[in-house]
Formats: sequence, structure tokens, C-alpha cells
Amino acid sequence: MKITIVALRVLDQDSALKFYTQTLGFTQTEDMDLGGMRWLTVAPPDQPELNILLERVGPPFVDGETAAQLDALVAKGAGGTLFFQVEDVRGMFDRLVDQGVEIIQEPIERFYGTDIAIRDDSGNQLRINETTPTNVPWPEDSMTARAQAAAE
Repeated sequence: MKITIVALRVLDQDSALKFYTQTLGFTQTEDMDLGGMRWLTVAPPDQPELNILLERVGPPFVDGETAAQLDALVAKGAGGTLFFQVEDVRGMFDRLVDQGVEIIQEPIERFYGTDIAIRDDSGNQLRINETTPTNVPWPEDSMTARAQAAAE
């Protein structure tokens, strides 16, 4: 079993498509009118088999009031989080800053690598990571730290 599509709620599908394709370099994979909804998907440049559905939730699936509540939550960053891995997170950070992307967290070294956080144009959090060795130890109660200790 594998995951092939992940849904991400967005406030405006055209704007989200522009953000993900032009800012992040994703590829548009589908754009279909299914009657009650627009099926709009993109894929990361290095993972074409994983599609992200840029989902606009509204009637007839939920009523207008609920759609407005969902929009308010998404805009505040509660809509979802995607995690990405890149080879050069600091270079990616510089490019995103130059493009005016909202930065939540500048590069920081963690036990798993160097990490940044941004928001997409809808408010969703995106975490971008480079898995290079750092001097930050794994939390003692993590399975990785226990496995490392057992190997020593």
C-alpha cells in the first residue's frame, strides 16, 4: 500500500496552482471540472508519483457557513502541513525569501538535519528539510537514539 494523493485545502485554486508551480517548481498533473468540484493536482519535482490535491472545500460538500469557517482556519495555518526534503535548504531559503514567501522559521539545525518553515499563499505550513548530519543529539526517548545506543 502507498499514498498517491494528499489533499491540501486552499483558499483559491488558481493562486495555489501558481504558488506551487511557479514558486516551488511543482508540475501540474490534473485540472478537471468534476461538476461539484475542480480536481486540481500538482506533484513535487522529485516525486511525480505523489499528487497533492489543491482542494477548495465548499458547497455542495459543506454548507457556505462551514466553508467560511474552514477558510478562516486555513488562513490561520490550521489547514494542514506538508513536509519536504531538499538537498540545499539554505539555498532554497534564499530563493524563497527573494520571491517574497512568508517565512515562519529561518534555517535551524535540528537532530534530523536543517529545517525551515514557510506558509503557502493560503496559510498552510510547509516545512522544508535537508537531512545532513548536525551536532544536535536525537531526543533520548526516540527510537533512533535507542538504536544508536544499542549499536555502541
